[in-house]
Amino acid sequence: MNTPPDLWEYRLQAEDSGQKYMAILRHKFHFSVKLLQHLKQGERVWVNGKFSYLTARGKEGDTLSIQLFSSEEANIQGEDLPLDILYEDEYMLAVNKPVGQVVHPNRRYPINTLGNAVVGHWERKGESRLFRPIHRIDRNTSGVVVIAKNQFAHQQLAWQLERGHIHKRYHGFVEGVVEEDNGLIDLSIGFAPNSFIKRQIQADGMSARTLFRVLHRYTNVTFLEFILETGRTHQIRAHCEGFGHPLLGDDLYGGTHTLLSRHALHSSMYAFLHPATRLPMVIRAPFPKDLRLLLIKLRDLDADN
Repeated sequence: MNTPPDLWEYRLQAEDSGQKYMAILRHKFHFSVKLLQHLKQGERVWVNGKFSYLTARGKEGDTLSIQLFSSEEANIQGEDLPLDILYEDEYMLAVNKPVGQVVHPNRRYPINTLGNAVVGHWERKGESRLFRPIHRIDRNTSGVVVIAKNQFAHQQLAWQLERGHIHKRYHGFVEGVVEEDNGLIDLSIGFAPNSFIKRQIQADGMSARTLFRVLHRYTNVTFLEFILETGRTHQIRAHCEGFGHPLLGDDLYGGTHTLLSRHALHSSMYAFLHPATRLPMVIRAPFPKDLRLLLIKLRDLDADN
């Protein structure tokens, strides 16, 4: 029996001998139960070019081939919108989201979202896929967003994210001069009273940890790098307010619009293992125009002083 193209393949090692293929996929490659159940439907698993059941046992040297890709209908409307693509292959897409764009359609923003743009991009390539972002960033945060292109890639990247194996780096500008060169903000976060949007520091909230490093001190402004050890909603924004240095432009969290009309936060880097090859991947997004202009403005203000 001929195997189809575009397969995920693995050559069994000595430690795999005698194990069921299902167990190898579940424990060695973190295939979810849902995905394994999906693979049982139809002839989608081959060993050495011949159809096999996942319950069969393997031996060293076997080549396990799996058809991971299946046709699916898009779950949101595609639109012909600008899309700044940083990386794309058959497993994932990474984009540089612009300021002001929501990641996923909702009641308030049903169109013109990143999801609409991504689905439209795939439709123009003749592809029909679900929109599966691995993470989301706020509407007015710019930068890296990674989207899985199939169920397997989504499950693999979500597994890494849940276990802290994906490293996210942000850059931001805060009000005031941060004295410490680097540090850890370890403050729990919960909902602010009478709000379903704003978060605040509170002792009985969810644990939240943000590492920061000073990149440059300007007159009354500090340029910081942030690394998230947890991924709470509005974590950086709430932590900046909590340690007395709100992000520039973040009026929801105590910032002002004197130098910028939106919160000065950019998702700069996303590092992880590729879902199929398991090789290290680093996706970087350049600053948008408003932050580049802010850097010039801050430099000029320093020169004047």
